[in-house]
Amino acid sequence: MPDFCERLWRICATGFCFAVFGTGGLILRFAIFPAVGLVVRDRAKRARCSRAILSASFRAFVGLMHLCRVFTYEVRNGERLRRSGLLIVCNHPSLIDVVFLISLVRNADCVVKSSLLSNPFTRGPILATGFVSNSTGPETVDACVASLRAGSNLIIFPEGTRSVPGQPLNFQRGAANIAVRGGRAITPVSIRCAPPMLTKGEKWYRVPRKRPHFVFEISDDIAAADYLRGDVPPSLAARQMNRDLELHFSQELSVNG
Repeated sequence: MPDFCERLWRICATGFCFAVFGTGGLILRFAIFPAVGLVVRDRAKRARCSRAILSASFRAFVGLMHLCRVFTYEVRNGERLRRSGLLIVCNHPSLIDVVFLISLVRNADCVVKSSLLSNPFTRGPILATGFVSNSTGPETVDACVASLRAGSNLIIFPEGTRSVPGQPLNFQRGAANIAVRGGRAITPVSIRCAPPMLTKGEKWYRVPRKRPHFVFEISDDIAAADYLRGDVPPSLAARQMNRDLELHFSQELSVNG
C-alpha cells in the first residue's frame, strides 16, 4: 500500500475507532453498568464486576485498533502484572495509555482527574468502577492505600498528564507517598511509542507517517522498605523514592529509545 494511502487509511481508522469508543462509553454508562447495579447489590462486588467489564471492553478496543492497523504493540514481562494488590506506576506518552493498561490488568483501579467526572463518555465507567478521583486532596493517598489493601491493582501516572516529547520527566510524589505510607512495592511499567502518537496537544487526525509501535516493559518491583531503613521519616523516604523513579524511567526510555 503506498505511503499516502496507508496514512489516509490510518486517519479514517483512528476516527472510526474513536467513534466506537465514544459509543461504547455511552452504552456502558446508560445500559451495562446500570444493569450491573440492579443485579449486584454489594458495592465492592459491583465495582469488581464493572472493572472486569471495562477491562474486557478495553481489550476489545485495543484489538480493534490493532486489527484496523492503527498501531502495533508488544508487552514484555506481562506475567508480572498477573498478581493482585499491585501499585503500578507508568510514564504517560500517549492518550490511550490508560486504555492499554486497564486492558492488561485484572481488577484495575486508577487515579483519575476529577474533570473526567464531567465528561459524558467517562463519567459512567469511573463511577461504576469506583476509581479514585484526585479531587479529594490528601485523602487520595488514604483511598489509594485502602484500594491496594482490598486487593485492587492501582494504576498511577505520576506525571499527572501526558509527557511532552523531548522534555524530561517530572513526577509528582503521589505514587511514592502511597508506596511508603502503605508499605507497598512499586511495579514500574515503561511505555514507549515510536513514532509518537496522540501526544499532549496533538489532534487525533495528525497520525504519524509510519504506523506506531507501542512497547510496554514491566520491570522488577521497587520495594518501599528499602527507603524506610533506620529513622528516615516517610516524607523524606517518599522524596528519595520519587527521585529514583524519575531516574529509573529516564534510563529505561533512554536506553530503549
